[in-house]
Amino acid sequence: MLLTAPLAVLAFVLVLNHTLVRGQGGYDYVVRMDLPALDAPADLPAIEGPSDVSVPLVVIDPGHGGFDPGAGQGALKEKRVALQIARAIRDDLLAHGDVRVALTRDTDRFIALSDRPAIARRLNADLFLSIHADSAQSDQARGASAYVLSEKGNDEAAQRFAASARQTGAEKGQRINGIVIADTSDRVGAILLDLSQSGTQADSARVAGLLLDELTSAGVRLHRRRAQTAALAVLKAPDIPSVLFETGYINNADDAAFLSSRKGQAVVADAASRAIRRFFARKAGT
Repeated sequence: MLLTAPLAVLAFVLVLNHTLVRGQGGYDYVVRMDLPALDAPADLPAIEGPSDVSVPLVVIDPGHGGFDPGAGQGALKEKRVALQIARAIRDDLLAHGDVRVALTRDTDRFIALSDRPAIARRLNADLFLSIHADSAQSDQARGASAYVLSEKGNDEAAQRFAASARQTGAEKGQRINGIVIADTSDRVGAILLDLSQSGTQADSARVAGLLLDELTSAGVRLHRRRAQTAALAVLKAPDIPSVLFETGYINNADDAAFLSSRKGQAVVADAASRAIRRFFARKAGT
C-alpha cells in the first residue's frame, strides 16, 4: 500500500493534466491547416522563357499524373511518357527563345481535368497543348493523332462558361477577349462567345494541322492524317486555341518503344516545337 499509493496519485495527476491539456487544445505537435476545396483551381506554374510578356505563351499539359497513371502496361505508364515528352517540347521551345512556356505539372502529381485549361486561362496563354499516349483494345493500333474540340463540345462549353460568368464574373473577372462577361448584356456576351470560339476553333485546327505535317516530315507514323474532333474536357477553354496530342499507342510494342526512348521523344518534341513556332510566326505575319 505504501508503495502503490504514490504511484496511484501520480497516475491520477498525469491523467488529469492530459485531460486538461486536451480540452484546451494544447498539443504542441498538432498542426492545423486549411485544405483547399475539391473544386479549387491548382496553383499556377512558373512561366519560363523571355521576360517580355508580348512573347507568345504556350501552356503544355502532361496528361494524367499522381494516382491517375493513364494508359500503359507494366512499368510503362502514360503519365510518365506524357511528362517526359512535355518536358522535351518545353526544352526545345526555350532553346529557340521565341516562345514562353509553362507546364501544368512538372512532377508526378494529379491535376483535375477542369483545372488544366483553367491554368492556361489564368496565365493568359496563347496556346494550350495537352500531351497523351493512346490505348486500344487491339495492340495493332498505332500512330499519333491530334484532336480539337467538336462543335457539340464547343456549344456545351459556351453554355457552361456563360452560366459561370453570369454567376461569378463580377468577383472572378471572367473575360472573353479582355471584356468581363458579367458586365455585358446577354446578347453581347453571346456574340463575344461566338466570335471568340470561331476564331479559337480555326486556330486550334491550324495548330493541329501543322503538328501533323511536322510529324509526317519527321517520319513519325500517324494514326489519322487529319485532326479529329471530340468533346474533351481539356479542350474547352473558349478563347485559347487548344489541341490534344495523342503521341502514339502505348499498348503497341513499337509505339511504346519509340515513345519511351530518348530518341523518339526528341523526334516528337522537335516536330511539336516546329509546329508551335510556325503557328505563332504565321499569327505574327512573319
